[in-house]
Amino acid sequence: MRVFVYEYACATAPDSALRVEGQAMLSAILADLARVPGVRTVTLLHPSCPRPPHGGSVHRLDAGGEETAVRELAAAADGSLVIAPEFDDILRGRCRWVEEAGGRLLGPSSEAVALTADKLRLGEHLLGHAAPTPPCRLVAPGPPPAGFPLVCKPRHGAGSQATFLVHSDAELAARLAEARGDGWSGEAIVQPFVAGQPVSVAFLLGPRQRLALVPARQHLSADGRFRYQGGSLPLPPPLAGRAVRLAGQAVAVVPGLRGYVGVDLVLGEDGRDWVIEINPRLTTSYVGLRELAQDNLAEAMLWVVNGEPIEPLRWREGEVHFVAADL
Repeated sequence: MRVFVYEYACATAPDSALRVEGQAMLSAILADLARVPGVRTVTLLHPSCPRPPHGGSVHRLDAGGEETAVRELAAAADGSLVIAPEFDDILRGRCRWVEEAGGRLLGPSSEAVALTADKLRLGEHLLGHAAPTPPCRLVAPGPPPAGFPLVCKPRHGAGSQATFLVHSDAELAARLAEARGDGWSGEAIVQPFVAGQPVSVAFLLGPRQRLALVPARQHLSADGRFRYQGGSLPLPPPLAGRAVRLAGQAVAVVPGLRGYVGVDLVLGEDGRDWVIEINPRLTTSYVGLRELAQDNLAEAMLWVVNGEPIEPLRWREGEVHFVAADL
């Protein structure tokens, strides 16, 4: 089986903040795929990006030839794994390239990416299917949906890009101006801030199975910017059970999700839990999960996507901590 692995930061060499986590995810998934019998990998790299340490073929990107290269590599592969941020239509667009080239996505369809990448549309969809999520609206003249404090973030974004905790209309205007001064553009949404423990749950999704992985605690900055600083796992059993139940409810109502999918949640201090986002791609938590797993997560993902049911994965005792800056 020939697998094409595309990671946006390593293929196109944008800012270094994306490159650090991108390289960590790319190296981890390539290392795991290299251990799967019968699997050969190929990846697309910018000339400035160092070769990953673990096997496989490397195709170096020519100037301006990204779309052509992605289409050709996807068409020649038995499956393609696309890792990219959701903003600026980056992830959806590259999934479309794979689909239009006749390739087979090992992750969500472009339509599923379009829904989950649009935070306003996803929120409305989740509420329409009785999945609890903080209500949101576009930033526009008028009263906020539930008073302050609010979280302001891009309608289409990834990570903590242009994301702020705000306590007044004046602060909201100032933060939006700050974000635009830093180069962000696009629509913004606001939603009530919900207090609690930020966590994530990753799933392996296929036509016959939905397999939850070990839930992880998210470590976010305390400066009102919600910057991702890393994570730790596993969660204590009571919290883990709450997280898996709610995250499973969220992914179950979004058609077209498959492969590795992450769900961000807040487990409320008052016992109320909230879906925050669905990440239709490999996430940084994969780096921590693979350290705790006794089984090969990449191999498990291939089996699940191919519709071959597998037994529950085995996990080591102990805890794993990972820091975003050290990935």
